[in-house]
Amino acid sequence: MKTSTDRILTTHTGSLPRPKALIDLILGREQGNAVAPDVFEAATAKAVDEVVAQQVACGVDVVSDGEMSKPSYTTYIRHRVSGIAPDPRAAEKGRDIMIGRDLLDHPDFARERRSFAAVPFPGCVGELRYNDRSALDRDIAHLKAAAAKAKPTEVFMTAPSPGILTRFIINLHYPSEEAYVEALAEVLKVEYRAIVEAGFVLQIDAPDLGSARNNQYRHLTDDEFREKIAERNIAALNAAIAGLPADRMRLHICWGNYEGPHSHDLPLLKIIDIAFKARVQALSIEAANPRHDHEWEDLKTIKIPDDRILIPGVIDSTTNFVEHPRLVAQRIGRYANIVGRDRVIAGVDCGFGTAVRTEPTVADSIVWAKLRALAEGAAIASKRLWGAQAA
Repeated sequence: MKTSTDRILTTHTGSLPRPKALIDLILGREQGNAVAPDVFEAATAKAVDEVVAQQVACGVDVVSDGEMSKPSYTTYIRHRVSGIAPDPRAAEKGRDIMIGRDLLDHPDFARERRSFAAVPFPGCVGELRYNDRSALDRDIAHLKAAAAKAKPTEVFMTAPSPGILTRFIINLHYPSEEAYVEALAEVLKVEYRAIVEAGFVLQIDAPDLGSARNNQYRHLTDDEFREKIAERNIAALNAAIAGLPADRMRLHICWGNYEGPHSHDLPLLKIIDIAFKARVQALSIEAANPRHDHEWEDLKTIKIPDDRILIPGVIDSTTNFVEHPRLVAQRIGRYANIVGRDRVIAGVDCGFGTAVRTEPTVADSIVWAKLRALAEGAAIASKRLWGAQAA
């Protein structure tokens, strides 16, 4: 994974605004409507080409395909892996584990503000097998073509962790959650290896290490969650990425990409030691939203492995405020002072389009304004950290 010796590089967390025409195609396909494959692929290729160019134009160094083809960062797997299908039993169980303790504390907020994505809730209804690589290969080809034109500093592609899929694809087949996690890890090997072999940085999305404590495992104590769930999920992930170079991978953890109380979020220090057990080079964390903005102070109290890179979110992905570049620079500086300027990449808390919606949380034009503020803030931080040579 590239870092810089003379300036702070910028990136984000994967998903970006999709064109309305593509949203209509994705939702239509998810709802069972006939969508011509050539029409879908043409729309996806065009969207990826445009979104990569727009990232570079905004000053983002490490870019992605924006997850253009995916209905969400998790449920897209059902189109590639057999044994997964929409199921009423999954929908019923899924609705329960989506509810966090903070929403139970504030039912008026939950009733008025929370909604689920417009795509069906799938379940695991049979043995998992990665049967069809065609969609994966097309995603890789679209991103390669777009990057060849736009020439970003580096390119990444996302894939979910085994642990987070237990929340979004409900187990209705395997005898235990442990067996299910192992099966998920086995099929995800295909995605992980293909992304790295394509020359991209693999970003593994693992909200199961953060947000799952608040919702899916709200019945456990913090210690039980760490010992029974987080340790197990990291072990399964490491088995899935065995043999892949650590410096071509980064891990993203978050506490749920929604604007809400977050009053029961697991503190970063309660989970970061386990996250560091993942055999990846970089760790992407939420560091801009009001519930976690303070945790840079906590990182000063622990030993961060010398071979790790931090990607703190310095832009909030759930608000239409556009951060001032000076604030962005201040946030970057906090982390540079902890691990060194050469081990920080400026990021975004989470994705702007983690699930397809007709009405986005953050307006499309504001997303791009935020990414420009990210680049401007990184430039300010670079001048402060390196002096005139960063100008």
